[in-house]
Amino acid sequence: MTEKTNAQFVATLLSESAALHERVRKTSADQVAAAAEAIVAALKSGGKLLLFGNGGSAADAQHVASELVGRFENDRAPLAAIALTTDTSVLTSIGNDDSYERVFARQIEAIGRAGDVAFGISTSGLSPNVISALESAKARGMKTVGMTGRDGGHVGRVSDIHVNVPAESTARVQEVHRTLLHAICAIVENAFAEH
Repeated sequence: MTEKTNAQFVATLLSESAALHERVRKTSADQVAAAAEAIVAALKSGGKLLLFGNGGSAADAQHVASELVGRFENDRAPLAAIALTTDTSVLTSIGNDDSYERVFARQIEAIGRAGDVAFGISTSGLSPNVISALESAKARGMKTVGMTGRDGGHVGRVSDIHVNVPAESTARVQEVHRTLLHAICAIVENAFAEH
């Protein structure tokens, strides 16, 4: 690509991302707010947030946990958020001894409690290990949130609260997911900020 062609490519990509952000703004603001409110309610009642996903969605789960345990934009007490994607010994032992489909569900069964929130992220909406974890969470009386792309797939159908970014491109979906996750972090943090 020439320099001008590269610049045009970047401009097109930004336009596509902006258009998808705008589409989601019109259709999903209520679900994003509901997800944040469910997390606030769980944390205020002594519960915790358990996050999980694969690949880039695993990174997003870890990002949210770090923003809530640490800080997002303001100083405040730490909040109970755990990414189930970080302990390689746990992930590999469950994957080896049971199945990769159970790497998150087994952890939900170990540390999830009624009143907690299970937050699964899947750009396809079809990730078997995310679906299994959400089903396990529901069986334990946990509130479930699914953040998806495409048509939401089975992840969307098994979630109490479904935040969907209706696009086929994984990259565009992930870009909007990151914005929505930041919105959730801001709402949650504001609920615990010292005024």
